[in-house]
Parts: sequence; structure tokens; C-alpha cells
Amino acid sequence: MNHFTTNNGLNVYRLPVCWQYLVNGQLGGSLDEYAVGVYDQLVQGCLDTGSYCVIDIHNYARWNNAIIGQSGGAVTNDQFASVWWQIANKYKSDSKVIFGIMNEKPHDLDVPTWTTSVQYAVTSIRSAGATSQMILLPSTSYTSAGDCIASGSADALGAVTNLDNSHTNLIYDIHQYLDSNFSGTHADCVTNGISNLENLADYLRENGRQAFLTETGGGSTASCYTDVCAELDWINSYNADVYLGWIGWAAGSFDDSYTLAETPTYSNGVWYNTGIVDSCIAGKFN
Repeated sequence: MNHFTTNNGLNVYRLPVCWQYLVNGQLGGSLDEYAVGVYDQLVQGCLDTGSYCVIDIHNYARWNNAIIGQSGGAVTNDQFASVWWQIANKYKSDSKVIFGIMNEKPHDLDVPTWTTSVQYAVTSIRSAGATSQMILLPSTSYTSAGDCIASGSADALGAVTNLDNSHTNLIYDIHQYLDSNFSGTHADCVTNGISNLENLADYLRENGRQAFLTETGGGSTASCYTDVCAELDWINSYNADVYLGWIGWAAGSFDDSYTLAETPTYSNGVWYNTGIVDSCIAGKFN
């Protein structure tokens, strides 16, 4: 993070963590002191760069295989709200912490029921005293930018409110990949995805809302250099009123053979970025 901020001008990082890890496998339990201490080192490292830091519970709307609020009581909204209350209580004074309620939601979620779960989390975060930070509202269909409106998620999440019934700093959370099936599992890109972002931008403007593209990226290939660059330039140049920013996936403890690797290498005192970072990400969002 220090390298990306100091040398490339990046200013926001998303920090995935597993719900089970935070509570030592105890559904509905308290935050585990050791686990949270380890994770907090990552958060503090991010904050020390002066950047925004997204706390991202990376559980696909599940505890193990049970969907939050949709599994006959196996995982309740109260249990989900509990972990978020504890996280928010810990970071309520950190203005640059952003609360990412959930990373992605597959197609098998009922949208209105999921929206109720999201409202539980938002209410819990605000009740803990984190009243001013951004909260990212995740849609269904793997948080897809292209499906946000069609799935009904955009309208449903529009009803989620703060304690005072406002929508201040409640931001739509979207993802977009540019490969053949929009999954981010192929090294080559086949589209720049701008048409999907345009449709959502129109919706956001009409409804006075904003979104954050918290996952996008591509392989270090010629096609992705073209398409990912076009996608990010489109957001930066024309649409900052409705898109607050974007985050590339992924750097960190990934093997360098990972298709979407953005982790730099270090040699003889110098950091070297991957091709996709150098071509499309570094320095574009200052």
C-alpha cells in the first residue's frame, strides 16, 4: 500500500476478511481479540498511508453455506448486524474507514429479503456511532454493474436508510469484469464495459445516488490494457459525480500466476508493478 500510494498516487484500498475469522468461528459471537488484532494491523497500515480503507466482509452473503436471513434461521439478520456493530464500534472514529457490508451476492438471493439484511447492517453500523463514514450497499448477481438495475437491486437498495431516514453516505457497491463471461476468471478482455456503467450512471443521476466500483480488473494482456484503461478513463473523465472511485482486484498475498494479479515485486530496492497496474491503474485516480 505504501508503494501504491507513494509511487502511484492511489488513495483507497479494499481489505477483505472472512466473517468466521473475525469471530473465531462462533456465529453471533464477539470479535476474537487475536484475529482482530491481526486484521487491524492491515487496517492501520492502510490508514497510515492517508488513504481510504474499505473493511470488506468477504463471505458471499453466507456463513458457510447458509444465506444470511434466508436459511430458515440458520444465519439471522441479528447475527449479521452483531458483527457489524462490533466492527463499527471499533472504527467509528476513523473518518477514512469505509464499511463494505458484503463482497458479492450470488444469483440465489431473494432481493427484497437481502435488502432487509442490508438494512439491519446499516442500522447496526450507525447505532454503534459510526454516523458519518461511507457504507457500501451490495446488490445481488455478484454485485454486477450490468445487473444492478435489471435484478431489482438498485430500486430495493434505494429504500435502505440511515437512522434519520436519510441516504447520506449510503453508496451502491458494484463490481465489473471485462472478460467473456464477466467473471474475472480469464486473462483476456472482450469489452470495456462502458455501456453497463452508462446505464447505471443515468439511474444514479436520476435518483440522486452514487456508486463505488470496488472490484474491477483484467489480465496483463493487450486486450485488457485497452479495455480496462478505457473503463477507468471513462469514470475519471466524465462521471466522477456519480462514481466515487474504483479499486483494482487484486494485490496482496496472491500467487503471481493468478490471472488478475496486481501484486508488485520488489528487487534491489525497487518495486515493479504488473503490466495491468502500470498501463491502467497507476496514477489514474489521484
